[in-house]
Amino acid sequence: MIDSLHYLLGAFSGALVGLTLGLVGGGGSILAVPLMVYVVGVTNPHVAIGTSALAVAVNAATSLAHHARAHTVKWRCGGIYAAAGVLGALLGSTVGKAFDGQKLLFLFALVMIVVGILMLKNRHDAGIPGAECGRENAGKVVGYGLGTGTFSGFFGIGGGFLIVPGLVASTRMPMINAVGTSLVAVTAFGLTTALNYAFSGLVAWGLAAVFILGGIVGGMFGTRLARRLSGKGTLITVFAVLIFVVASYMLWKSWAQI
Repeated sequence: MIDSLHYLLGAFSGALVGLTLGLVGGGGSILAVPLMVYVVGVTNPHVAIGTSALAVAVNAATSLAHHARAHTVKWRCGGIYAAAGVLGALLGSTVGKAFDGQKLLFLFALVMIVVGILMLKNRHDAGIPGAECGRENAGKVVGYGLGTGTFSGFFGIGGGFLIVPGLVASTRMPMINAVGTSLVAVTAFGLTTALNYAFSGLVAWGLAAVFILGGIVGGMFGTRLARRLSGKGTLITVFAVLIFVVASYMLWKSWAQI
């Protein structure tokens, strides 16, 4: 049963997620799913995934508005990436619902560690400031979008921790632009996954609402901090460290239950 304490913890967790989305464009669901399970106390992993997907999608849209005002969003790239990934997110979320919840969390943590390592490896690549999406790289952007969307739906995540490096790899855009642009796809992927889970009755609507309210506040601060830390690989390093910490905790908690 969800009581006032759960709602309070949900609002606090939402603020952390919003801060992360505004800061690095991803990591919202990396934090949201474990926070929903281990802090708020949602016992059903699939409900935690469905609820966090909805909350992250709305919070990502809020952070996107902040980045848009700062002119750090490449809209064409974000649109292509999101369109390619929505189909993958629908497919991935359908398959993910059929998997054991604890095993899903364990696999999620392993993927996080791999991505964190890859991000640290390329943290000093400043990218090309004027990078855009055109005929020469459209195929690569579509491919990364489709693959990221599938992972996003399968693990019930917004996918930002995969979208940001995917945008950098496919377009060579700077990190600050990848952060802002990724939120277009995070919003689209999250809504696709959330609707799929909601159709199966796996969304706690009241908890999602307080999570979103907390995230709106956190997103405002995260976006401002992102502009201060952009450049010299600082944003990438912060994100990678966050991934390692949360993934280690998830592995520890889920290992005994699988």
